[in-house]
Amino acid sequence: MAQKGLELDRETFSCSICLDLLKDPVAIPCGHSYCMNCINSFWDEGDEKETHSCPQCRQSFTPRPVLLKNTMLAVLVEELKKTGLQAAPADHCYAGAGDVACDICTGRKLKAHKSCLICLVSYCEKHLQPHYNVAQLKKHKLVEPSKKLQENVCSHHDEVMKMFCRTDQQLICYLCSMDKHKGHDTVSAAAERAERQRELEGSRQNIQQRIQDREKDVKLLQQQAEAINLSADKAVEDSEKIFTELIRLLEKRSSDVKQQVRSRQKSEESRVRELQEKLEQEITELKRRDAELKKLSHTEDHNQFLHNYPSLSPLSQSASSIHIRPLSCFEDVTAAVSEVREKLQDVLREKWTNDSLTGTKVDVLMPEPEPKTRAGFLKYSRDITLDPNTANTQLLLSEGNRKATLMGDYQPYPNHPDRFTKRSQVLSRESLTGRCYWEVEWSERGGGGVSVAVACKNIRRAGWSKECLFGQNYKSWALSCCNKYSSSFWYNKVHAPVSGPVSSRVGVYLDHSAGILSFYSVSDTMTLLHRVQTTFTQPLYVGFWILNSKDSAELCKLK
Repeated sequence: MAQKGLELDRETFSCSICLDLLKDPVAIPCGHSYCMNCINSFWDEGDEKETHSCPQCRQSFTPRPVLLKNTMLAVLVEELKKTGLQAAPADHCYAGAGDVACDICTGRKLKAHKSCLICLVSYCEKHLQPHYNVAQLKKHKLVEPSKKLQENVCSHHDEVMKMFCRTDQQLICYLCSMDKHKGHDTVSAAAERAERQRELEGSRQNIQQRIQDREKDVKLLQQQAEAINLSADKAVEDSEKIFTELIRLLEKRSSDVKQQVRSRQKSEESRVRELQEKLEQEITELKRRDAELKKLSHTEDHNQFLHNYPSLSPLSQSASSIHIRPLSCFEDVTAAVSEVREKLQDVLREKWTNDSLTGTKVDVLMPEPEPKTRAGFLKYSRDITLDPNTANTQLLLSEGNRKATLMGDYQPYPNHPDRFTKRSQVLSRESLTGRCYWEVEWSERGGGGVSVAVACKNIRRAGWSKECLFGQNYKSWALSCCNKYSSSFWYNKVHAPVSGPVSSRVGVYLDHSAGILSFYSVSDTMTLLHRVQTTFTQPLYVGFWILNSKDSAELCKLK
């Protein structure tokens, strides 16, 4: 309670201008007290006025009151100072560089707590009190502190602008409504605010609805992404299992083949060894027989020779002759394994890759099909105009900047960094994204023809380089309409002939997200001249390149 009482004393004996304890206190006729220097400074700032008012209650005095020091109040303040209490606010209460300062404070100003749209003054919490206590001030409109209060004052009449001129779409004061804006459709600023507030709320509702729709789309895409990830993870897991099983099967088959080959190897080797042993035994027998015959042949006694000759045993039956085939015993195995390998390679390289992988595309959002009729294309028609800042100085723009004609004389266009300096080309003002369709009427009165193109904004503009020329770089695509039978399509210096005649009206269809760009000859029917399937990484612009003098190209009105 004691502390609360001290706070009350501190507030009672503080100057409402500097918010510090009173120094040389003076009381003005309305009864409010201030530091003598503070009130004099406050009134000195308004010396051009004949009346002087109280900063708190706004009571005016004429003439300027004579100020005398209030001795009794000064003694009380000195007694309060002896308690050691200070009335200065904390540093964070003072206005900094980015804050709205109190207009009433002198010296170091405090932060404004509110701004008054009637007084056009910002107040700190202390100086704002009269707006809460004085009946007349309670009616004033208080808002959050603002540095733009003077924007509410008419520069011609120095009055608060409380009205809105719908004819001229601007805020005005009541004097303006009787002067410069007399007879105009005028309403109070509050009424106009209420009307626009309703429009704003409608716009917000539309935006919020679109936000909700897009959030639903984002959620669907997130679910789709999760489904893609789950499906991909399962495919990887299943394929790993299948390949593991396949590898195991191959390893088992490899082991079986190895075992069969080794078994057959042993069998053949055993058979060969058995035959070899028989042959070696026969050789031994033959050598023994040969030795006997040799011994007999050397017998000198004829009677003995004849006696022993019949006793020789006959030769055993000789084995059949051995025919050695080339060493190709296991070539049939190698051939069989090679055949399996080739079949497996065919499956993996061709059928599986082409049919399985390329056939399993992930379609998050399928692109809409290209229209089949002109009526279908017209649903995506765009109102496109040519940008004078890009036009070469020999191009004359007309028909509301929809037509470009190559002239012999230079046009008085101002210098601009976007202008084509050498090439007789021009780009559209509007950028193209999404699905768009437009038609171009072209004429070759000069015998050269035109190129109907789309290009990126960052295509080069200055000089004769092919980096500037439509269709001669990777930043532009162009249909060259030289005459009815020699048209061609150009991209990055490569051209493709266009089959069939090109009418004087060319339709162009762009599906930016799908990467589709199509050119049609438009007459009684639409004939496809050329279609591009690519990826567009930035917005595109319509472009014309006019070849000869008097040749022209015009963007047709389709709506």
